[in-house]
Amino acid sequence: MRTRVGALLGCLLLLAACGDDGSDPEASDPTPSASETPMDTPTSDAPPTKATKTTKSDPPAADGTTVVVEDSEFGPMLFDDTGQAIYLFDVETTAEPQCYDDCEEAWPPVFTEGEPVAGPGVDASLLGTTERSDGRLQVTYNDHPLYFYAHEGKHEVLCHDVFLNGGNWYVVEPGGDAAPPG
Repeated sequence: MRTRVGALLGCLLLLAACGDDGSDPEASDPTPSASETPMDTPTSDAPPTKATKTTKSDPPAADGTTVVVEDSEFGPMLFDDTGQAIYLFDVETTAEPQCYDDCEEAWPPVFTEGEPVAGPGVDASLLGTTERSDGRLQVTYNDHPLYFYAHEGKHEVLCHDVFLNGGNWYVVEPGGDAAPPG
């Protein structure tokens, strides 16, 4: 019994650390841009996805999501151009997304409607896209599908090295890897 109570308290502390105060995220968050808003939640038995890389010969589309590098308490990391922190999910070892349903609600994919744009500090050769089961394009970096945390404000980094939704979540370094646990 004591072990179960300890495990439950540990889970609650992790949720609190990630800013999940139990409130409705849509009531407290400003309306996200089209590139941040998840569509209807697809099923987890999604068909295989295709990943593509952006090359220097491909000019970025004007409507592509811009990814930038900014400093944080975990060192330089990826953000979108509005200051929203970007994460990767360690159970995804390919560009095929595994975060759907409840996971997708807490961790909205970084969507794009055109080729993603490499902002300051971002290696354009590492940017790409993967098609989700609903047909929308999700931004990838170094073949990692990218996500936001739904309960975070701009320029907040609350969920680095946190275990939620079946895996660990990490901020992404400019070289494309997860930042070391902090």
